Amino acid sequence: MTAELVRGQNHPLPETRLEIRVSAGHPVLAGAALGDERGRVAGAEWIAHPGAPSLPGVDVPPGAAADHRLAVDLDAVPDTVHRVSVLLALTDGAVRFGALAAPFVAVTGPDGTEIVSYTITGLDTESAVVALELYRRQGAWKVRAMGQGYAGGLAALLGDQGLERPGDLAASILAAVAPERERPAEAPAPRVPQAERVHQPAAPVQDPTPPSVPDPTAPSGQDPTPPSIGGGPVDYSHPRRRTASAAEPAPAPEPRQAPPVPVAGDATGWSMDERLYNQVWGMFEDLARTAAAYRSACDFAESRLDRELDETLTDYRARADGANDAARAAARARRDELVERARAVLERDLAQLAAESEVVEPALPAAYARWDNPVWHAYRVPDEEPMAIRLGDLHLPERTDLRIPMLVRLPLERGLWVDSGRGHSEAAGLLDEVELRRLALDCAVAHAARLLAAHPADGFTVHLIDPAGAGAAALAPLVETGAAAPPARGAAGVSAVLEQLTERVDLLQMALRGGAADALPPGLDTARQLLIVHDFPHGFDDRAVTRLRYLADEGPSVGVHLLMVAAREDAAAYGPLLDPLWRSLLRLTPVPDDHLADPWVGHAWSYEPPLLPPGSGILRQVLAQVAAARHEKPF
Repeated sequence: MTAELVRGQNHPLPETRLEIRVSAGHPVLAGAALGDERGRVAGAEWIAHPGAPSLPGVDVPPGAAADHRLAVDLDAVPDTVHRVSVLLALTDGAVRFGALAAPFVAVTGPDGTEIVSYTITGLDTESAVVALELYRRQGAWKVRAMGQGYAGGLAALLGDQGLERPGDLAASILAAVAPERERPAEAPAPRVPQAERVHQPAAPVQDPTPPSVPDPTAPSGQDPTPPSIGGGPVDYSHPRRRTASAAEPAPAPEPRQAPPVPVAGDATGWSMDERLYNQVWGMFEDLARTAAAYRSACDFAESRLDRELDETLTDYRARADGANDAARAAARARRDELVERARAVLERDLAQLAAESEVVEPALPAAYARWDNPVWHAYRVPDEEPMAIRLGDLHLPERTDLRIPMLVRLPLERGLWVDSGRGHSEAAGLLDEVELRRLALDCAVAHAARLLAAHPADGFTVHLIDPAGAGAAALAPLVETGAAAPPARGAAGVSAVLEQLTERVDLLQMALRGGAADALPPGLDTARQLLIVHDFPHGFDDRAVTRLRYLADEGPSVGVHLLMVAAREDAAAYGPLLDPLWRSLLRLTPVPDDHLADPWVGHAWSYEPPLLPPGSGILRQVLAQVAAARHEKPF
């Protein structure tokens, strides 16, 4: 099945011999740049273009045309090459991509099977674009949809690749296709892309490192401003509305207007839930990109200021006449101007994301919605589980009131850990230990209620372990509504529950590995299981701890999940023995904390727990409906 990528998305490549097909609807030249781990190209000899169409592992077409096919053999590229960038450039200086149909790029295998496709939308005044990037990561190759355009044309693109004298190189490449410019382009068959969420981030983000900044030592004739400053706004319109037919004359470019009003569910997907999930994920990516671009621009401005100040200090001849003071003031003014421009772009993108959030949040289904959303008052037990559930909110310091739902895919791939310890959170330090532990258990109950509400009546079962009975009040909504059985108490109760679930995991794993899933005992509960453990390690002996670790490691693969409510310092007596347990769980907190870091751009995201409104009875109301539906379900 073909994966349709959006800007910034990546996808693994199952093949190393590939063909890259380009359909632009207008004559373009196609090329490829072979770069190192940082994406820098060593020299002009590492650019495959119509004048030099062949490099080790890469062959590009020798001329300009509306359709291209590039041959790539990733096994044949040198070991020093870690990135292969596919470049497209218009050969007519009077034409811009914004006036043409959106270019379409597809990566196929040797048998012609399409692996991924990407429609490059959101371009305006750009005349050159990095379409795709094939990159090597831990010995495996992936493809990333880039869509990074350059209003400065091919010269600006080559300069961003780290090449010296990019203007001369661009002129020589364009000269090689000069005879081709007058050749009429053959119109390709029209292809209507699926409606998808379109983003014009400030700059593409390299995974997993932050965006690179331009070389501060670039010649003075080049604009040292990072690409992020010149990026367009986040675009919420469908490419279907803007894509012109390649067979029709391109309309004249119109003045840029305000972006259209965002629409809930304006993303790809087979159902509204899937479209909303993809839209929320797109909002997360957009916020990560725009914040990364802003921080990168500020870092570049500061580094350039430091370099210019150092240069003024080394010029001893200018000290006598006061020229140093003027030079320092001018350097600071340039820094301030660059930061202000970056801030303006950031504020523009944040405002558009905030407008989208205001539209999307009320439209979310119960599994994705906050507890104060009116959708919960119309809750009904679903017939099938959703794609994901909401475990809280995420935000960045650039705008703390812009919160992105933290959606986690179902079924859970790892257990959850609600940390009842103080850790390094300032908010946790303001609470006493008893209050913090109560909040942690309340959060765990809210997570369990949401999981129960997201599954069909017979699709999810909750087990409780509370050895000392200290959590009886917080666990009451689960027990009193009949959504869960009373918690296990004491060491004997802990051992019995862990033994039951461990045997279940063993039985299911043996059945699946032996291909005998239909031979399971007829009375076996087929629902997914959630074990809530409170007050760990009280009531746990060494055997119980071993079983708990086994459930955390092996349980998720067969539908047995763990929800720990514990403070790591309480189990300090076990030393490093429990380190694998804590690392295997997704750590959540009962108070706001900035402990979550995404591996994509490395931001430290602040997490907000999903607390219920004070005095709200919605939790018991939802749990009562789940319990009633379970009793009414015929078995």
